[in-house]
Amino acid sequence: MSAPSIQPRPLPVLLIEDEPAVMSYVRAVLERNGYAVVCCDSGVAGLRELEASEFMGVVSDMRTPGGVDGADVYAWISANRPALASRLVFITGDVASEETAATLQRTGAPCVEKPFRVQQFLSVVEQTVGKPL
Repeated sequence: MSAPSIQPRPLPVLLIEDEPAVMSYVRAVLERNGYAVVCCDSGVAGLRELEASEFMGVVSDMRTPGGVDGADVYAWISANRPALASRLVFITGDVASEETAATLQRTGAPCVEKPFRVQQFLSVVEQTVGKPL
């Protein structure tokens, strides 16, 4: 008789969002659709998580407090976890900002504008990060 196979736990998605209501909404959407989620309320906390753990993808607000924004998170990932750079989704309420537009153009990362519909958001996450196991 063979030993029962142990299913590896899927890697979580890192969510970086400073607005508590948006964080709980996005977390609920992801978890209801099978993703494990680790939440951070600043880019600084997000970088600490990225240094310490592995993630299947990252969903990050473009603008977060603490001096580390979405562009900085992307730059760190590109330098330190290049395989993860193509699995980052930005969320923002500020696509009109020149700085945001420049970051999106430079990184090529998909961006979902707040407020967004659940299906629209999930579709972008599944295409970018992959479906949960």
